[in-house]
Amino acid sequence: MGDKAHTHTGAAGRATAADHPTSVRNVVLVGHSGSGKTTLVEALALTAGAVNRAGRVEDGGCVSDYDDMEHRQRRSVQLSLVPVEWDGIKINLLDTPGYADFVGELRAGLRAADAALFVVSASDGVDGATRMVWEECAAVGMPRAIVITHLEAARADFEEMTRICAEAFGGDDPDAVLPLYLPLHGPPAPDGHAPVTGLVGLLSRKLFDYASGERVASEPGEAELPQLDEARSMLIEGIISESEDETLMERYLGGEQVDVKTLIEDLERAVARGVFFPVLAAAPAADGARQGLGTVELLELITRGFPTPLERAAPRVTTPEGAGRELRMCDPEESLVAEVVKTSSDPYVGRISMVRVFSGTLRADQTVHVSGHGLTDRGHEDHDVDERIGALSTPFGKQQRPVSHVIAGDLACVAKLTRAETGDTLSAKDDPLLMAPWEMPDPLLPLAIEAHSKADEDKLSQGLARLVAEDPTMRLEHNQDTHQVVLWCLGEAHADVALERLRSRYGVQVDVVPHRVSLRETFGGRAAGRGRHVKQSGGHGQYAICEIEVEPLPGGSGIEFVDKVVGGAVPRQFIPSVEKGVRAQAAKGVAAGHPLIDVRITLLDGKAHSVDSSDAAFQTAGALALREAAAEARIHLLEPVAEVGVLVGDDYVGAVMSDLSGRRGKVLGTEQTSGARTLIRAEVPEIEIGRYAVDLRSLSHGTARFDRRYARHEPMPAQVADRLREEVRVAS
Repeated sequence: MGDKAHTHTGAAGRATAADHPTSVRNVVLVGHSGSGKTTLVEALALTAGAVNRAGRVEDGGCVSDYDDMEHRQRRSVQLSLVPVEWDGIKINLLDTPGYADFVGELRAGLRAADAALFVVSASDGVDGATRMVWEECAAVGMPRAIVITHLEAARADFEEMTRICAEAFGGDDPDAVLPLYLPLHGPPAPDGHAPVTGLVGLLSRKLFDYASGERVASEPGEAELPQLDEARSMLIEGIISESEDETLMERYLGGEQVDVKTLIEDLERAVARGVFFPVLAAAPAADGARQGLGTVELLELITRGFPTPLERAAPRVTTPEGAGRELRMCDPEESLVAEVVKTSSDPYVGRISMVRVFSGTLRADQTVHVSGHGLTDRGHEDHDVDERIGALSTPFGKQQRPVSHVIAGDLACVAKLTRAETGDTLSAKDDPLLMAPWEMPDPLLPLAIEAHSKADEDKLSQGLARLVAEDPTMRLEHNQDTHQVVLWCLGEAHADVALERLRSRYGVQVDVVPHRVSLRETFGGRAAGRGRHVKQSGGHGQYAICEIEVEPLPGGSGIEFVDKVVGGAVPRQFIPSVEKGVRAQAAKGVAAGHPLIDVRITLLDGKAHSVDSSDAAFQTAGALALREAAAEARIHLLEPVAEVGVLVGDDYVGAVMSDLSGRRGKVLGTEQTSGARTLIRAEVPEIEIGRYAVDLRSLSHGTARFDRRYARHEPMPAQVADRLREEVRVAS
């Protein structure tokens, strides 16, 4: 924010350990895929001396996107922690994936951070998904700044992009989004594009030239002064309007010169309070250069303008039984409260848990209490266990650098916590506590899988358990109706990563099979059936005859069994046997193998033998009677219908409603919400929305989201049922 000389010790070759929460900054980088977040992290690490060349630690490993899978996918797929040190402050940089399928990793980064850097590409602009994340941060008051990248692009325009950011992020106060520096352009290239070689500080009135690969300060020339003074006046007015000193604006408008020191202090307070959002520019260092353009200014903003962990509002803490608990949050001397924000597996170390310590101090070899609650609907079990902490370390690329302890406000990695999963709370053994989990999106894209071989089948269960333990945005389902193993994911890329992790990390090869929904059957009208099970083969025989009548019932009625036998035609002790037989057959289905529901089955008559009748015989007769009745009746296929809520921008309401209608959906109504969005409520057959998570994203350009819940089963249209039966016939 100024022109002070900076010193840094860097993190290369050793672990950085904070000694007090005031010397920690936790910053998450947010932006769409390809905006340059990972490149920016590596440029900041180079400037801070944490690496010896762009993006490389001394042993040659990348500091971010170091996973082999990320190299193959050519994009970030997981949250990465890169600690650097600047002016005696430890900065935990949290690099998040920009692709929508990995929003769970983004949410984990937001949970662990105290401030956010929104990275915007000058060539691509601001997309709808980034705006939505900005609104999420605004809702919780998280301090934010904007970094414009890709200024080397042919049509890049910093001033225009700043205007777009003010429009997208400023809301009712676009003057709260203003640049702290203006780009300094070098001589035009043959294509007419003038490269950015430095920055002009609006408050310091200094030029910072990066053309040599090092930041060199100088005074502006006469040519730069008019543009500088105009932008400087706008910035000063923007800072003063957010100042806590209500007299400052009046004094400024009265002609009083406000000194730069006061302006910088007000700016830092406004940024930390989350009411002013500075715009900066950044670019990676050229080959052989030590500093990338704008990286010093960005590190200065992080250390001086972003809040310390002490300034963060404390998440709610309870005992495992739900009783509230008050703590002096972020006090290293308080009771321990830490949260697992990410879980991963290392082929040599085993399970590694990235944790954010919110209170107390976490020490190596300490026994802690691990509490996990609230994700049972995603294949996770509630658990409260004591475990001993293994090695503590700070990650740096593929390296894990040992530390002895981690204080409140800091982040680190814990090895070999065998029961801890993402979202779990670590607390003191003698004072177990639980943090409220953060909100995660529901996985709504089903991926049905089967083990490729017998050897894979033996390892599949363990591999899947580890997979969902690492990723709370993934849900595991063992469907009892279809007998399928289903991984519910956020999108196709999320599913691809899950399959690759199963194969490469856990050695499990699986085949993807078509996902089946849980269909049901019911009778379309009244029908009668006679079950005759008579066998005599020497010795004790089998004898049972029963006559039933079946009639349909309203949806949700289930199976109703009525006894109307008179005169003891079926002995009383065998009537429950008939009921057991028809219910067992109903569970298996009577036409296409789907469970039978919503019928009344009435036992009218039958015959028995004093010697050969038995419980088993009447069970068989009951099943035969139901099958005979089904053969004479019209059987309807029932399909599950989901109640769907789609939250979409007003510009896409028409397209979404038309698409829902094309899926045999019934729109129930719409509701206007904040942020120029509309909530559409509809009922849609589940068979029509198997890929809706992917299709909706494409339809709305990534700006819509939806939820679904089971409503009921209802008759499937005849033409759809016939097509489904034909598909089953061909497949078999």
